[in-house]
Amino acid sequence: MTEKDLIPSAYTNQVDKGSFEWSAPSNIALVKYWGKKANQIPANPSISFTLNNCKTITKLAYERKEDTNGISFDLLFEGQPKESFRPKIEKFFERVAGYLPFLEEYHFTIDTHNTFPHSSGIASSASGMAALAMNLMSLERELNPAMTDEHFYKKASFLARLGSGSACRSINGSVVVWGLHAEVEGSSDLFGVPFTGDVHEVFRNYKDTILLVDKGEKQVSSTVGHDLMHGHPYAERRFAQAHDNLSAIKKALTEGDVSAFIGIVESEALTLHAMMMTSMPYFILMKPNTLEIINHIWKFRQDTGIPVCFTLDAGANVHVLYPESVAVEVLGFINAELLVYCQNNQYICDEVGTGALSLY
Repeated sequence: MTEKDLIPSAYTNQVDKGSFEWSAPSNIALVKYWGKKANQIPANPSISFTLNNCKTITKLAYERKEDTNGISFDLLFEGQPKESFRPKIEKFFERVAGYLPFLEEYHFTIDTHNTFPHSSGIASSASGMAALAMNLMSLERELNPAMTDEHFYKKASFLARLGSGSACRSINGSVVVWGLHAEVEGSSDLFGVPFTGDVHEVFRNYKDTILLVDKGEKQVSSTVGHDLMHGHPYAERRFAQAHDNLSAIKKALTEGDVSAFIGIVESEALTLHAMMMTSMPYFILMKPNTLEIINHIWKFRQDTGIPVCFTLDAGANVHVLYPESVAVEVLGFINAELLVYCQNNQYICDEVGTGALSLY
């Protein structure tokens, strides 16, 4: 499928007003996407767990308008106008307008909220853009009822990517690959695809407890961070490493090799931060308490043999990953030893989920 395949021909139906509502989850990358080309194309492939509890729920109401001079919308966050969000939505609409020619024909009301606190330090752009893309595709399917499910979900992932790169991994679950990879059938730089392998049962109900070390704004935006990979002295080797690690984690996920999974996931997390520390300008996104948590996890795993590990996004918070079979022991460890390093002792319990869900 190419970008041209995602540009619709004339619609066969007409609708004047209505609404849709979708939830879409956040996701956590196991092999990290870091660095991008033009038009939100990833510099390397990535693979993620789709989460279950950390979601954005978005209702999209639409009504045909008389004029077609530009895109118009109202935006509500948790029931209140949120002007600070408008620029990102406006940019998103500009990027997708060529693929959704109906946009200028309607006035939209976007009413959105998260199931997790917006100030929690959990990235909401992936879930937010994914939920909005699902709503827009629901309207396009009203205009073109013959649309197949395959086209619906691929185009939704494509659109979400234009809003926030990792959002394309929040459409389907539970394991999603984004970016062209020689060993993943159907993989594409344009959209995320469900992992084609048979995921071993140990990973099907994997847990992710998110330790909120720092709930403040990011020290550096994702866009700026990705741009720092241009001309980075280690960029090309990093991109090759991501391909190798995706091959290795693909094998671990199908064989149930938790030990190999742990090694890849933790190395990927530290590599992401190493790339930021060796860029120009350079950034240290971890906090002292991030390192304390990592060291405690390593000691706990060594002392007990319990297969718990960590990963990180481009920030200070720690995702603690572990099989469902050891949840009691790991949660006991978190409460006894790690909460002291969390801001206001806060953490979020999540697990592998199944992707976006229609609520209408």
